[in-house]
Amino acid sequence: MHVRPHWSYSSINQYLACPLRYYFQRILGLPQPTVGSGLVFGSAVHAALAHYHLALKLNRTPQRNAIHNAFVDAWNQRNGIGIAFKDGETRADLMTQGMALVELYLKEPPPERIVAVEQEIICPVHDSQGEYLETPLVAVADLIVDTDDGLLVREFKTSARAYGESEVASSLQPTCYVNAVQEVFGEPATVEYTVLIKTKTPKIQRLPASRTDEDLGRLGEIVKNVEKGVQAGIFYPVESAMNCSTCPYRGPCREWGRPKLPQEESPALVTLEVG
Repeated sequence: MHVRPHWSYSSINQYLACPLRYYFQRILGLPQPTVGSGLVFGSAVHAALAHYHLALKLNRTPQRNAIHNAFVDAWNQRNGIGIAFKDGETRADLMTQGMALVELYLKEPPPERIVAVEQEIICPVHDSQGEYLETPLVAVADLIVDTDDGLLVREFKTSARAYGESEVASSLQPTCYVNAVQEVFGEPATVEYTVLIKTKTPKIQRLPASRTDEDLGRLGEIVKNVEKGVQAGIFYPVESAMNCSTCPYRGPCREWGRPKLPQEESPALVTLEVG
């Protein structure tokens, strides 16, 4: 548990995508009745790969049964929250698909010179002027390996389609990782997206992402302004098919902005909690 406010890629990205959802989840702490099947699927695949990578890091022989069990255990750990399946999806089909992606990855040459697996990194963020912000950044790297050119963060994604290069180029996530690794390890860092594509015939796609000092300063400027928005209570919906189709706060969202009765009071803003 973090004792002080902090930023993460997910919290920054959530505010940028829909400030009202950020408010419902991270300020009011409204319960989520369901979680999207894609998130459960991705978390289960991540757990299986983390088990595999950790065994390699400890110089142990990875056991397929244990890797599969890690997938199933992660799938079942939802604390009573239901899964919102898309039309045509079933639990059995998704679990079979997830196992197939894991098996495809296990057939590849195993990563070497592993430095860290699912490591949480707490680090400072600086703006474009080189001034460090008060609120730190927390990043959890799926896999960090040592290469001849510096440290490489491998970020694993599950997707129904291949990623475009522009998606990686414009994402803040690689920027957060490069910032975290360079601040804490003091070495140059790059990121590689490993996309496990859940098509009928599973595929693996790899996309490199490098970031400059200018990108890191830009990250700090974004964090500064998002924090100003949160502290000023600037929360509003960003309605789109992508945002709204799987949002667990559709009910409260429709209530937001309606005329209030005299006896109603708006919820008071609480201390910034940005993790």
